[in-house]
Amino acid sequence: MSYTIGFQAKDQKAVLATEAATANQAVAIIAALRQSADEIKFIRSPQEGEMGIEMLLLLAKEEAEEMPQRA
Repeated sequence: MSYTIGFQAKDQKAVLATEAATANQAVAIIAALRQSADEIKFIRSPQEGEMGIEMLLLLAKEEAEEMPQRA
């Protein structure tokens, strides 16, 4: 499932967006954006629509559980 993360960089008026292929990648992008003081404006996926960070974390957890365990 793909995710679009909209954010506003510090001292910018425009809302920018970036794509992530998985929920885990989206969580990592959001963590990096938060460290650089960017403001998250939206998180969206074609399947789920608009969502909050809590929902994204839940989807990332489910995604991790579905991945086969490596020995």
